[in-house]
Amino acid sequence: MTNAEPSAASAENAFAAGLFHGLPKRYDLLAELLSFGQNARWRSELVTRIAPCEPKRILDVATGTAGVAIALAKRTGADVTGIDISESMLARGRERVRAAGLDNRIYLQAGRAEELPFPNASFDAVSFTYLLRYVRDPAATVAELARVLRPNGILASLDFFVPPNPAWRAAWWSYTRTVLPLAGLAFGGSEWWRVGNFLGPNISTFYRTWPYPRIAAAWKAAGMIDVQHRPMSLGGGLVMWGRK
Repeated sequence: MTNAEPSAASAENAFAAGLFHGLPKRYDLLAELLSFGQNARWRSELVTRIAPCEPKRILDVATGTAGVAIALAKRTGADVTGIDISESMLARGRERVRAAGLDNRIYLQAGRAEELPFPNASFDAVSFTYLLRYVRDPAATVAELARVLRPNGILASLDFFVPPNPAWRAAWWSYTRTVLPLAGLAFGGSEWWRVGNFLGPNISTFYRTWPYPRIAAAWKAAGMIDVQHRPMSLGGGLVMWGRK
């Protein structure tokens, strides 16, 4: 287990590392509070797409405070490796792993999704959460994630989404631009104010450039088949999965 921060090889990496640096202490509580509990539902859906395959080795990318890694370990008999570029998030994740009694099955280390330190076909399943908005080349990153996945292995992801229904999209826009920053400030301080101001515009900008069909095409170009998706919470979240 390493305590070294991986080098931020892109401006996107450096921004993400800085954005999340001050969040870990209350990250899990506020993530649930500010999403009205939907974050937990989305994570559960992600885990449901992997667990039935009975994987033995799982890689969880952008693991953060290890919420998905812990859920995967509890739902499967797998050993889980989690990587993240933020050492402060990993430090909190290690505390949570120990508290869950899973430190013999979950291994957390610093690393970049764009350059994974693992051989080809190392894992039976790969999960990633809230990742592609923070990398320079989403398609190349998906290809790198698929590289370490064995044939017939499962790739699954979770991220925010923009509701397709105009009425719900308007409500989502209002919440992310007004309520979210203020609630973040009230409950989490200046760091969460910064995240709240950033998040809505970032999500909108990303999906204008990378709409779902383009993301799905990147998965297929990386060798994934049976690529499927499920919008969650009226389109506020998106879970994707496929098989190599």
